[in-house]
Amino acid sequence: MNKQVSVLFMLCGILFNVAILISNILAFKIISIGGITATAGLIIFPVSYILNDCITEVWGFKKARFIVWTGFATNFLTVILYQISIVIPPAPFWGFQEAYTTVLSQTPRIAIACLCAFLTGSFLNAYIMSRMKTASNGKRFSVRAIVSTLIGESADSMIFFTIAFAGIFPASEIGWLIFTQTFMKSGYEVIILPVTTRVVNYIKRMEGVDVYDREISYNVLKINEI
Repeated sequence: MNKQVSVLFMLCGILFNVAILISNILAFKIISIGGITATAGLIIFPVSYILNDCITEVWGFKKARFIVWTGFATNFLTVILYQISIVIPPAPFWGFQEAYTTVLSQTPRIAIACLCAFLTGSFLNAYIMSRMKTASNGKRFSVRAIVSTLIGESADSMIFFTIAFAGIFPASEIGWLIFTQTFMKSGYEVIILPVTTRVVNYIKRMEGVDVYDREISYNVLKINEI
């Protein structure tokens, strides 16, 4: 079994992980754009879905599955290390413990919400992108990218806000947050779609690869199949 990976695939995987980690920190700041409230994670989080689309389109679902799990593992490890660093007593002269804790601490509920939302949304995005590519014989990349992102982002927002804030915020407010986050993140994908298309075509030419996922297992636990 050939498990070699290219430099471009490795670079996409690294950028995917970086986008996830940065978005988790930016998410602590609440911003307002045109009167719509969102988290600052909106700046970079949709990039992870764009990279997910690129990886699935070029190298197929198996490679995307591997990258999603590495993103989950990196995210999980980061949360644990943040909590350990918070618990360790600060130096007597360091006066930023409270601010540090405020930004990097996560309640178990928020951490679970983030991880569950990430896994579900990312795998849905890759699965739909893969199945639509096979069904359309590789045509209409733009449609596939938008549809997969819309469904993946919808699932991500729905799971995160429901787990994180059910019983804290009114159901109507949670529903509005789900809608606005999905709309804005998917809009990001549409705006940058011309760039995504060019990047995908460039990678295909450089790699000489254009995988169609026929007769593969979509079992998300088969991480060893890359």
